[in-house]
Amino acid sequence: MHRRLLAVCLFGAAFAVAVAPARAEQDAVQFFNNIEVTPDAPVHDAVCFFCSVHVDGDVKGDIVVFFGDVRLNGQAHHDVVNFFGNFTAADNSSIGGDVVSFFGSVHFGQNVSVARDLVAMFGSVHTPASASIGRDHVVFSPWIFFGPLLVIFLVIFVIIHEVRAHRQRRFAQAYPIPPRQ
Repeated sequence: MHRRLLAVCLFGAAFAVAVAPARAEQDAVQFFNNIEVTPDAPVHDAVCFFCSVHVDGDVKGDIVVFFGDVRLNGQAHHDVVNFFGNFTAADNSSIGGDVVSFFGSVHFGQNVSVARDLVAMFGSVHTPASASIGRDHVVFSPWIFFGPLLVIFLVIFVIIHEVRAHRQRRFAQAYPIPPRQ
């Protein structure tokens, strides 16, 4: 039994060492550290966790941000995806793919172009008339998510309030106030 386990562990370790790590040229991946893209230093993909991406140049691939903001003043050749943050595209910026925003706002400047879809889930979208969106423009209001939650919290609050009031009335009945003399 121990020999089999040892053989499996050694085989797994040998396999892990033999496999070459994947490496992508010019990708920027950061945790808690903002990514700045300048015209002199373009990147392929920009992925950021708990930080922001500021593009003043060219992103050849995708921009993905979790819990941070995206500011685009240039070009993103593929998709821009933002979770729990704001996306702002300056005047004359272009996105070659989709723009997807969850729980955040989307602000477009004048003459911003999106090649495919704009999807904003539970956030707001501010686009001028000069903005160009290639395919679908889908916006789900935050009230679709927060409205039912608000109703559930109100129902729970009322139930807790009524249970406490009932217990207080029962307690008060058990100990009547003596009459004044």
